[in-house]
Amino acid sequence: MTIYNDSLSQYITTTFAAEDAALRHIREIGPQKGLPQISVRPEEGRFLQFLARAVGATRAVEIGTLGGYSGTWIARGLAPGGSLISLEMSEKHAQVAREHFQLAGVAERVQVRVGDAHDLLPTLAGPFDFVFIDAEKSGYPAYVEWAATALRPGGVMAAHNAFRGGALLESAEADSVILRTLWAQLAADPRWLATLYPGGDGMAVAVRV
Repeated sequence: MTIYNDSLSQYITTTFAAEDAALRHIREIGPQKGLPQISVRPEEGRFLQFLARAVGATRAVEIGTLGGYSGTWIARGLAPGGSLISLEMSEKHAQVAREHFQLAGVAERVQVRVGDAHDLLPTLAGPFDFVFIDAEKSGYPAYVEWAATALRPGGVMAAHNAFRGGALLESAEADSVILRTLWAQLAADPRWLATLYPGGDGMAVAVRV
C-alpha cells in the first residue's frame, strides 16, 4: 500500500528541509520579480543537497538556474572548495539568481552562465561529480546523454519533474511522452544505475556506472 501523501511531504519538509531566511526569501520573492513558480520544493532541494554531499561533489552543473533556489541547495551541499556551474537561458533570471546567491552566501561557489544549454554544455570540460537537470522537457534526452559522457564513474545525475505533475503515466501530452520514453531508456541503459525518487513532483536519479 502506498502511503506517501501531502502530510508526509510536509513532515519531511518541517523535519529535514526547514528553510533559513535566505531560502525562504528566494522562494517567495521570485514570482514578485516575474519568475514562474516552478522551483523545486524544499524537500526536493534538501534531497539535492543530500545527493551533492553524498557523492562528495566538488564539480557540479545545473541546467536551468531560474531564481537560484535549487542552486542554493546544491551549492550548500558541495564539498569544501566545490563549485557549481549553473546554465540559464534568460539574462533576467540569471541576474535575479546572482542576487539570490549573494544573499544566500554561496555566490563564490556558483558561476551562472547565460545562453542555450545545448550550446553551452559542449564547452564545459568534465568530468563532473553531480548534474541537476531542470529545464525544458524536450531537451531532457540530450541533457541526460550529455551527463552520461560528462560525469565521472560514480557521479550522480538528478532530473526534476519526473512525474510531470502526475501526468506521466497516462497523458498523451508531448512532454509526458518524452519523459516516459526517456525513463524507460534510462532504466535499461547499462551506463546508469537509475530510479525515480517519489518526493515532490518526482526526481529521476541515476549513478554513472
